[in-house]
Amino acid sequence: MQLTVLGGCGAWPTAVQACSGYLVEYAGFRLLIDPGYATLPRLLEHSTVDSIDAVLISHGHPDHCADLNPLLRARGLSDTPPPSLPVYAPHGAADAVLALDKPSMLAEAYRLREFQPGDRFDIGPFKTDTWLLPHFVPNAGIRLTTPDAGVGHEVPAVDAPYLLTARLAGQYASQAGAARLMLTHLWPGTDPKAAHETAAQIFRHPIDVATPGLVTNLARGSGHTAPSTEGRGSQKLPRPCPVPHAMR
Repeated sequence: MQLTVLGGCGAWPTAVQACSGYLVEYAGFRLLIDPGYATLPRLLEHSTVDSIDAVLISHGHPDHCADLNPLLRARGLSDTPPPSLPVYAPHGAADAVLALDKPSMLAEAYRLREFQPGDRFDIGPFKTDTWLLPHFVPNAGIRLTTPDAGVGHEVPAVDAPYLLTARLAGQYASQAGAARLMLTHLWPGTDPKAAHETAAQIFRHPIDVATPGLVTNLARGSGHTAPSTEGRGSQKLPRPCPVPHAMR
């Protein structure tokens, strides 16, 4: 299984990094997770729009789903449209982005499959477990498992008692027995080195910070890594956006 980071910037994209976006590939199946602002151009550096087999959205904030619209436009308005794209999202989470165009324009481009956080379902080769996590909108923590590996993807909330710091990301990864941790979704302006150092105070295994184009091979027996997001890392760092993902 392979994970490609398309972006890891919280709240809005910067000149060099998109918001949340992850491409997970296994057994020839390509799952796009959280296509946030500016992730489509990054996706096109690694894949084509026609090659995406499904989309999974954790919650309805635009930094996690806005680029679903240009993705569907690129597929639905092409000369030879591919089959309808399955889009999995909590109930109502995709409504705003799907309403950007008149309903008939992209009606054949996707099949919306809504779920309640807490549901379990299959997406291609992935068995998907979800949990309700605290946020201002319905927000799903997600775990994908295959016969060979597991990816734990959690997305907690953005503000005071729900804030995830780099220290907490390290703590949770350590408690989970993770072999590797990836910090992502940093608030713009956060010092990645400082976030790394803060997480390393708790988590004693390898730590990465998500950067555009980063590719991680999730090989069986290598600790089952997965994305984990972080927040501000320490009191000296800027305020982060929501999203931890712990790696197993």
